Amino acid sequence: MPKKKSKPPARKLPEPVKTEAPGLWETRVLPLLERHSLVLALCLIAIAAIRIVATYAETGLTFDEPAHLACGLQYLAQHVYSYEPQHPPLARAMAALGPYLDGARPQGVPVFSQEGVAVLYRDGHPERVLRLMRLGILPFFFLASLVVYWWAKHHFGGPVAVIATGLFTALPPVLAHAGLGTTDMALTACMGAAFFSLVLWGEAPTRKRSMLFGFATALAVLSKFTALGFLPVVAVLAGILYIAVERPGLKTLAALAKERAAPFAIAASTGALVIWAGYLLSFGKVPEWSVRLPAPALIDGIRFALRHVDTGHPAYLLGQASGTGWWYYFPVVLAVKTPIAFLLLLGFGTYLCWKKRAESAYGLPLGFCLGILLPAMTGRVNIGVRHILPVYLGFSIVAALAVGHLAQWARARKWAGIAAGALVLWLAASGAVHHPNYLAYFNEFAGSEPEKVLVDSDLEWGQDTIRLAKRLRELGASEVSFFTYNLESDRLQVWPGMPPTKPINPLAPAEGWTAVSPTFWKVTQYGLDYRYPDLQPWFAYLKPVERVGSILLYYIPPGSLPTGR
Repeated sequence: MPKKKSKPPARKLPEPVKTEAPGLWETRVLPLLERHSLVLALCLIAIAAIRIVATYAETGLTFDEPAHLACGLQYLAQHVYSYEPQHPPLARAMAALGPYLDGARPQGVPVFSQEGVAVLYRDGHPERVLRLMRLGILPFFFLASLVVYWWAKHHFGGPVAVIATGLFTALPPVLAHAGLGTTDMALTACMGAAFFSLVLWGEAPTRKRSMLFGFATALAVLSKFTALGFLPVVAVLAGILYIAVERPGLKTLAALAKERAAPFAIAASTGALVIWAGYLLSFGKVPEWSVRLPAPALIDGIRFALRHVDTGHPAYLLGQASGTGWWYYFPVVLAVKTPIAFLLLLGFGTYLCWKKRAESAYGLPLGFCLGILLPAMTGRVNIGVRHILPVYLGFSIVAALAVGHLAQWARARKWAGIAAGALVLWLAASGAVHHPNYLAYFNEFAGSEPEKVLVDSDLEWGQDTIRLAKRLRELGASEVSFFTYNLESDRLQVWPGMPPTKPINPLAPAEGWTAVSPTFWKVTQYGLDYRYPDLQPWFAYLKPVERVGSILLYYIPPGSLPTGR
């Protein structure tokens, strides 16, 4: 009998692949951010603007604001620009516009910083003039925030654009310098606009985009002369990135150059005309030169700026004073002046950009930031994060990519969603708890004595006189040993209401209250200037009674000093 054929074993049907159900990010958050990205971004910008304006009443006059006011007011009222050409006129004119419309006029004081103080106190209401001055810088904050939004949306979509805008508008250094009548927020906004317009022009060099590129570049130059050092470097790095990613041949590069020659001429002509218009279409002899040129103050200002960069500026870092700076100054500044949560997001975002380096859009924000950091690190003027403030534009986009990626991971990895939320909340809280003193913000790395790390515009820039005056009134002080740049004792008594002040002798303590500026201490030792290595000011050996903002307050009881000194 033939053998029965055995039945083959029944095949098991493959089990259906388990797929994760779409999470909250995909079903609710992403569509909301995409659909209403501009409205949400504008709301975030408005909230930050309210925070900035709320600092005006608590933030005293900083060292540089009177000079900017005097130069801007001369520009608006007298249509000349001769007080001090080292900075171009755009931000200064915007800062002086409010006071000018309110009736402020030049007072005729020959020294521009003293002229600015005279304008501030002309009618007995310096706080009003200062508030109007700072409002003139607020439009640059709006522009900088919108550049972040437009740039991120152009390459990565609405959700990343909203997140990037939120991160940028929550950064304490950004809020601090958006609230002062200085040039740094103007440079930040216009540098970002110039670079983004360059990117758009590179994609399609139409006449409209050529004119936009020229106009934005001119605004950057009219904001601060450091743009002349930053813009070529970021443009070169963007070109290198394009070549590395696209790998065009020489023929393609030659064709692209030929195609863009005429549009570039339009951009250059537009930029040159706008810069000349910014200098009131002036024509004359350049000081120290025997030649007449358009915008002589521009040429003179560039010459002054280059001399400043070459000679350096008194600075302080990590216990050392120097007149020529350190190559590592700005990396240290970023490490202690940037919220740690933002630094963590930035690190992860940089990793993501490296993984997607085959797409040029991911390299542009980092290339932009590198193009600012490299020239700054080779310079000799090391006096604050404000000099590299534009890096936060690109950094915010990179950090936003990290937030978005963590949120996407949350569908399969719950820890990722928790991490994203925790980091964003940490960032928001780290700035909020320092309100309104954003200028003196340091992260946890700096410890409880940030004056051992940095001073000047990163810590104490004169902004704490209002807080100090209030605290001295509470203490019933009838006199204080104190010094701040630009303001003498009589004006300090008018506003912000300080008691009579007398100079600080760094070698001889005075009875009663002494308010020490960390900047004057660490940079110049109140006149000792580190001439004697073993000689320190007397207050270096005492513990302050308290800190008023960033100012150190000491008290020597009457009768406690030996007589016959």
